Amino acid sequence: MTILITGATGNIGRQVVQQLVNRGADVRALVRDPAKANLPAGVNVVQGDLLDVDSLRAAFEGVSTLFLLNAVVPDEFTQALISLNLAREAGIDRIVYLSVIHSDKYLNVPHFAGKFGVERMLEQMGFGATILRPAYFMDNERTIKDVVTGYGVYPMPIGSKGLAMIDARDIGEIAAIELLRRERASGPLPLERINLVGPDTLTGESIAAIWSTVLNRPVTYGGDDTAGFEKNLRNFMPGWMAYDMRLMSERFLTEGMVPEAGDVERLTQLLGRPLRSYRDFAAEISAPA
Repeated sequence: MTILITGATGNIGRQVVQQLVNRGADVRALVRDPAKANLPAGVNVVQGDLLDVDSLRAAFEGVSTLFLLNAVVPDEFTQALISLNLAREAGIDRIVYLSVIHSDKYLNVPHFAGKFGVERMLEQMGFGATILRPAYFMDNERTIKDVVTGYGVYPMPIGSKGLAMIDARDIGEIAAIELLRRERASGPLPLERINLVGPDTLTGESIAAIWSTVLNRPVTYGGDDTAGFEKNLRNFMPGWMAYDMRLMSERFLTEGMVPEAGDVERLTQLLGRPLRSYRDFAAEISAPA
């Protein structure tokens, strides 16, 4: 049977597709522009959009398991609900959904609240689903690498509670493992939530110290200025999104993104190897080309 991946050309989606291909799965990828998809050989690329009902109906035909990933957009919640209803209509009852850690706590943050709403719909519609709840992606740090390396400042206002940042490659591999576990089961499995976290819970000061070690020169933490963070983000994203990110960063300061007991051990066992560390990630992205 076929596993359908939404968001297949994004940072996480590409990782999931590649991991499934590596494992010999029958993969279908939903993309807006097949000509630009550039996905691995053997992947069945179909054109579609999560708000285009006709294209979704066509993409879902013959699919047994769905990986549902919604980008942070104003109509994210609507996209997800349309997708779930059409999946139900198509007889798909095995789903892996990419949510976010603490979606039930950061409820004033728009994209967190939306993802929690999708989680509730998965429960109420009775889907057999794995809800993956990742912490902040290490890969987002690529956007601030030049500030760190050029100015010696780590600018993200993440505070002192700690974020258990996770590498996108680990997310992709765990998602593929869960998709195949559900795909290959003799029947639908119970709904389950898995926190996706990195091996270390990092503060602004500890990340600055990591960068100081990696670059072999001082890097300081820029502090907890969430208003300044929003202002900077507005230079390259819409105002609504910058404000959403500001609200998220304010919850970083008050609550952090801290793993629950046993999360790291569970993921390590699932992967059969250690989780990738922030230090290794920083060294990798700062290495000369």
